[in-house]
Amino acid sequence: MAEGSEIRKFVVGPIETNCYAVVSEGKCLVVDPGATGDMIASHLEDVEVELIVATHCHHDHVCGIRALKEATGAPWAISAADRDHAVEALERSSHVWPDLPTLGLEDPPEPDQLLAEGDVVRVGTLEFRVVACPGHTPGGIALIGMGEAAGLAFVGDTLFAGSAGRTDLAGGDFDQLMATLDKLSREISPDTMLLCGHGPETTMATELATNPFYARR
Repeated sequence: MAEGSEIRKFVVGPIETNCYAVVSEGKCLVVDPGATGDMIASHLEDVEVELIVATHCHHDHVCGIRALKEATGAPWAISAADRDHAVEALERSSHVWPDLPTLGLEDPPEPDQLLAEGDVVRVGTLEFRVVACPGHTPGGIALIGMGEAAGLAFVGDTLFAGSAGRTDLAGGDFDQLMATLDKLSREISPDTMLLCGHGPETTMATELATNPFYARR
């Protein structure tokens, strides 16, 4: 990554979601603020938050957006296919996690921008290409670094170290997920660091060699 750029990681919410802040030239992109948006904002007071992106619509990736947006004034973006679920994330998740409304989480407001395959998200000198990743949700996306950000990819809950996103929740589709994993094996170079929605970072090479979901191919 370019000199003067950095990634800050926050583990937030009851399901320990990884929220990432990408900083370049004093500007900041926040990926997946799933809770405690005010806390995240307090750790970003030295930079200008320009954009908030959710990789998908589940509550543990969007329920910190409202507070973060109120604190920073930054717009937020998600794919069109995940928009409806995102703005009703708590209600749509309540049958699986009935105690969510008591945890201080908030649905996000209407998104300011809808992302699609091929869009480019920029922060400072860094660029990330939007790649559609249906399967865990209908509108999941990954952000794959280009140029000075090459070697980094934010993959949300599509791919984990040693695992992949669940497909038993509303909108999940196992066949789509498997097609997406195959697509990512072509779109992401082996030496790329994968910044996942939960758990540790990994590399594409490691997952191709050891992940049981790739062994199914």
